[in-house]
Amino acid sequence: MPETSGAEGVDRFAALPSGVTICFRDFGDEADPAILLVAGLGEDLTFWTDSFSGSLVARGFRVVAIDNRDVGQSTFVSAPPPALWRQIAARPRGDAYALADMAQDAVGVLDHLGIPRVHLVGRSMGGMIAQTIAATAPERVLSLTSLYSTTGAKKVGRPALSTIRLLAAPPARTRTAAVRAHLRLTRHVAGTGYPIDDVAEAAIAARGWDRSAGDPAAGVARQIQAIQRSGDRTSQLRTITAPTLVINGDRDLLVDPSGGAATVRAIRSAQHVVIPGMGHHIPEALVGPVTEYIAQHANRVGEGGNHVRIS
Repeated sequence: MPETSGAEGVDRFAALPSGVTICFRDFGDEADPAILLVAGLGEDLTFWTDSFSGSLVARGFRVVAIDNRDVGQSTFVSAPPPALWRQIAARPRGDAYALADMAQDAVGVLDHLGIPRVHLVGRSMGGMIAQTIAATAPERVLSLTSLYSTTGAKKVGRPALSTIRLLAAPPARTRTAAVRAHLRLTRHVAGTGYPIDDVAEAAIAARGWDRSAGDPAAGVARQIQAIQRSGDRTSQLRTITAPTLVINGDRDLLVDPSGGAATVRAIRSAQHVVIPGMGHHIPEALVGPVTEYIAQHANRVGEGGNHVRIS
């Protein structure tokens, strides 16, 4: 598949032995320590904004961002999406993939690029994928940062009922509807302290729609199914040895903050940052602080320590 360029960088492609092709973008100096960014449910790699990636590059890191399978320019799998009743009942189809498969996709990109070890940063579902990589391929992981994510345990990290009602709306079938749906959900989950920038968020949603190589609604349904198939991963998280930083807000209506607390309890020596007023969103005002936490954590590991210094 040929490289394609966009406003935020160049789309490159890794054809993996599994038959899945993963799209990625690579920023910064190849000689610098690498950070792998793994986005959340239904988010393509451009949801990591230029300012977020650029802030990490400016702090001395090479940044690789990926489209997970079933989003953006990566492979949309051929299996039918689960019916709505299966999603509600958490009864995945027999041909469902799991978070472990998505983790293998990410490791495959590292293999493609010849990156032996990486600092992992994942948000929401991407946090779950990053956790899975840290548990199943520990030799590839220098550090882990889990952003507003959870363990998969049923009693923690659950969305608010108000959020469930928004998520239950019929999926968008046009670009305009996708932008409106994104704005509605993001306003709801962004937190009390950080109002969203409607113009910037509309552009993000429109770009995501334009980059989609398949049916976004089907892709999201299959990704939800992957989370459900993976179940409670608490016991797996207890095996993680990589230095871990957990960041979440205290006003998250999509992944309740209890998910972050449960992640910290599960991962030995994990450090926890709770940002007042933050929800399930990284607004421009928090790009600097969040990337500074990530950089501090990664640099601390590079200096031989196991903990981020929280100020």
